[in-house]
Amino acid sequence: MIRLGIEELVASPLPLLKGKRLGLLCNQASVDRNFRHSRDLIDQVFPGQLQCLFSPQHGFFAEKQDNMIESGHDRDAKGRPVFSLYGDTRRPDAAMLDHLDVLIVDIVDVGTRVYTFMSTLAYCLEEAAKLGKQVLVLDRPNPIGGAAMEGNILADECRSFVGIERLPMRHGLTFAELAHFLNGESLHPAELSVVPMPGWRREMHFPATGLPWVFPSPNMPTYASALVYPGQVIWEGTNISEGRGTTLPFEVFGAPFLTHNDILARLQTTPLPGCVLRPVCFEPTSNKWVGAVCRGFQIHVTDPAAFLPYRTTLALLSAIMTCYPGEFALKPPPYEYEYQRSPLDLILGDVIIHRQLAEGRPVLELEAEWQPGLAEFVERRRPYLLY
Repeated sequence: MIRLGIEELVASPLPLLKGKRLGLLCNQASVDRNFRHSRDLIDQVFPGQLQCLFSPQHGFFAEKQDNMIESGHDRDAKGRPVFSLYGDTRRPDAAMLDHLDVLIVDIVDVGTRVYTFMSTLAYCLEEAAKLGKQVLVLDRPNPIGGAAMEGNILADECRSFVGIERLPMRHGLTFAELAHFLNGESLHPAELSVVPMPGWRREMHFPATGLPWVFPSPNMPTYASALVYPGQVIWEGTNISEGRGTTLPFEVFGAPFLTHNDILARLQTTPLPGCVLRPVCFEPTSNKWVGAVCRGFQIHVTDPAAFLPYRTTLALLSAIMTCYPGEFALKPPPYEYEYQRSPLDLILGDVIIHRQLAEGRPVLELEAEWQPGLAEFVERRRPYLLY
């Protein structure tokens, strides 16, 4: 049986936390297998020591729907400050960190480079290092597994809040491993400790853990949405609906100008293992194309171990750009506090990929060019693996 980092901490309280003032970076998904929240468990084990909370993008209760919709500071039921790290600032400042000696991090991540919780972690490590604060990361599973990696390595010119480090789109690291990686690659590392998860294995996807899924952000309602996200997040940089405003965000996608058969015909030359693209129509209640009937597809993953989410959506992107050059459009800035650069380039992590696809370069050909970078990443991440 897997035991989460928070469950390990409760079972074996760490001496390094004795008598220390504690802060906790978390949100509403930071619960144990019995749905008990980490702040309550920390209060139980270290009574009177938890001084403040920090929340990432989307707010403490994951109530904020979209990019650049900020959450304000608040107080919890015990009157403790809850500092938003997606509002006036995305970094904890000295006044916030003055409340604590050790920042505990217990966050549900989804294993994808652009998911901003990783950027929040990186900023917390950087600011903790400057101010001499300790950081303790309680580990949680990578819901889409720790074995498979996919995609191009982030190019330096595309660093942003949705690309903080030179990782592939699907990196195969747990959150504590990410912390080790980010801290180890930093010129000014923080004093970092982690609590691993006994029982977790790299090949595990979330259903194999036996743990309950609690949505970490409003458009990540299920494991199925997390599984397709490393590819489907690409639509955020375009005028194609990624399914926001529906009950199946990221699993469904489309636009009013798409035609099912044209796209399926264009996909015939690209192997897309482990999934079925089922034609659908849907009408978003918010976000892109609100109130309009969109034609598109639902991605049904039939074999998670074989499924290649990044390849699948890149092949779809190529097909749509080829079939509908007059209707398809890139989303203009701003996107995640970037006011000049193309959102699609920031998401893809490279300024040339969508241009290569528009010119007709096969996805498999691009994948072959990314292999040396992936091989280098495998070696870079090796020292930071916990499992």
